[in-house]
Amino acid sequence: MTTAPSARTAHATGRAHTALRELAARLDADDALAPLRERFLLPEGVVYLDGNSLGPLPAAVPPALTDAVTRQWGTDLIGSWNGNGWWEAPLRVGDAIGALIGAAPGQTVAGDSTSVQLFTALSAAAALRPDRPLLVTDPGHFPTDRYLADAVAGQRGLEVRRVPPDGLARFLAAEGDRVAVVSYSPVDFRTGELYDMEALTRAAHRAGALALWDLCHAAGALPLRVDDLGVDLAVGCGYKFLSGGPGAPAYLYAARRHHAALETPLTGWNGHADPFGPSRRYTPAPGISRARIGTPPILSLLALEAALTAFDGVDLTRVRAKGLSLTGFFLRCAGELLAPVGFTPVTPADPDRRGSQVALRHPHAHGLVRALAERGVIADMRAPDFLRFGVNALYTTHHDLLTAALNLRDIARAGAYDPAPPAPGPVT
Repeated sequence: MTTAPSARTAHATGRAHTALRELAARLDADDALAPLRERFLLPEGVVYLDGNSLGPLPAAVPPALTDAVTRQWGTDLIGSWNGNGWWEAPLRVGDAIGALIGAAPGQTVAGDSTSVQLFTALSAAAALRPDRPLLVTDPGHFPTDRYLADAVAGQRGLEVRRVPPDGLARFLAAEGDRVAVVSYSPVDFRTGELYDMEALTRAAHRAGALALWDLCHAAGALPLRVDDLGVDLAVGCGYKFLSGGPGAPAYLYAARRHHAALETPLTGWNGHADPFGPSRRYTPAPGISRARIGTPPILSLLALEAALTAFDGVDLTRVRAKGLSLTGFFLRCAGELLAPVGFTPVTPADPDRRGSQVALRHPHAHGLVRALAERGVIADMRAPDFLRFGVNALYTTHHDLLTAALNLRDIARAGAYDPAPPAPGPVT
């Protein structure tokens, strides 16, 4: 008796599902990082794949904030600036982040927003190369990076050139002697593609330019070696893979070799050499302290500091290895389960070229992401047609990703989504 095509297909699909389930179970059973999931307060029944936009709540944060509010602020009051280390918090938290990005102590400061830190870094870089008229950045950069490149260029009389990462070396070979700074991210926020920080930094330096990196989608997800690579300046947020909470303070890294000449555009009192002194003129503090600006957001800084303890004792090379296992597994799920129902992976299959997220393309991305959320699977999208699935090796499992893929396949197959839902809310 001949099996009907639909029956044969169903049988093959069933075998594929079984193989994927068995593989996910085996990979999760062998996962040495699995106990780290307990360091996060993940909601029951939710598969969270949007930590590349807002990290989940680390278990260490609520008690730290309770202490900060009730004891430090509530009881010790203004004495906490000295007695509880509030004044040193931007540098202390900066060094904790520095350890995650490969920076020796004394080169990273935390506080203010990513936009402020990026404005500071771009302006400082331009001041370090005053005779060069070009600021080069990625045309596919996150919008804030593009807006601020234009703003700084307008203020300092520079010209912005938008060059894709794969064309930067050629551009610098032709016009590098006119370039003050190149500003890129190691991970494309839409597709998850990973660029070669070392090669691009080296190309910038060969041209005599400075290299500025936006690490928002990389810090905490993969090993970064800003000191070893000779990075000049870097910025990043505290609320994605670092899980510091919504609006968590950002950070600025400046290589020690630039500190003496570092000119910051916002000369706030916290960055003064004698912040409590009588001077009427601004004198920058020594070292990275000059990159402090105004009164730091202490409660947010202390929440971020507590969140960073989720990385205590964690080897980022193992985080990277698990992240690649997770993204590789999801790409396999996409090929076997989702490609037949209209999804196209855009994240590179090559592990050397992908960060810690997988992006799929579908014309109804927004509606599909909303339908997934109704099933307890949280992902996000980017216009016009990208679905993004972020993985954080500290808590994501292979089973989580299989669950997401199966739900997404079922939704697409049944057409159980609104093809034109209301516009999405805020995303980063």
